[in-house]
Amino acid sequence: MTFKNKVVWITGASSGIGKGLVEHLSKIDCKLIISARNKAKLENIKQTCKTPENVAVIPFDLAEIDNMKTVVENAINCFGKIDVLINNGGISQRSLIVNTDISVDKKLMDVDYLGTVALSKALLPHFIKNQKGQFVVVTSLMGKFSSPYRSGYCGAKHALHGFFDALRMEHEKDNIKVTIICPGFVNTNIAKNALIGDGSLQNSQDQATENGLTVQQFCSRMIKAIEKEKFEAYIGKKEILGVYLKRFFPKLLHRFVMKSAVR
Repeated sequence: MTFKNKVVWITGASSGIGKGLVEHLSKIDCKLIISARNKAKLENIKQTCKTPENVAVIPFDLAEIDNMKTVVENAINCFGKIDVLINNGGISQRSLIVNTDISVDKKLMDVDYLGTVALSKALLPHFIKNQKGQFVVVTSLMGKFSSPYRSGYCGAKHALHGFFDALRMEHEKDNIKVTIICPGFVNTNIAKNALIGDGSLQNSQDQATENGLTVQQFCSRMIKAIEKEKFEAYIGKKEILGVYLKRFFPKLLHRFVMKSAVR
């Protein structure tokens, strides 16, 4: 797959990985649709692109799942088609289970899981009609194994793997691809914007997050994985070893995580 002449829709495009993807892809001969809740931020990002006329802004909230069909119609109308949807929008969490109100778990599922699923299901008929398309889903290494302080986040990310693995199987006949991207630590504001037990923001950076890959490094690797149409890609530093420890030595992974200072 090549991004040239494609229409690519990116959610969570106002900051972090999403903003980095816009910066990378805007230098390629493709058209972009960028989405997040904050329209003003999206418009500012659009103006920094090489060809702003090839960038469309569609603001919406992933938690409002009943609006997805309208959101998809508006997106398709921007350039007449969509070739790739990069499901990047979402929120994280930093709180112990015993201290986390169930409303926080619900919000994580509503945004990270149900919002992404609802948007993808609304776009799916368009891909089927065109007999092509690619769903890219940004989950996390926490979608492959878990860590303390992230119970609701891990649950939502694990759920995305289950759903999109099934979608890939059901629609292989329609030439629809699914690439699941599992980031490790990336130096973004994800930790600062993570929810704590009462639903408010953590408002502080994790050392592990700060020491992670730069957004530029991560996006470069992610774009290559999408172009190769990989089923899954684990992108990070030594933390990606956790995927293989979980598969073959789960008790050993448990001990490593319990000894780590990661929060």
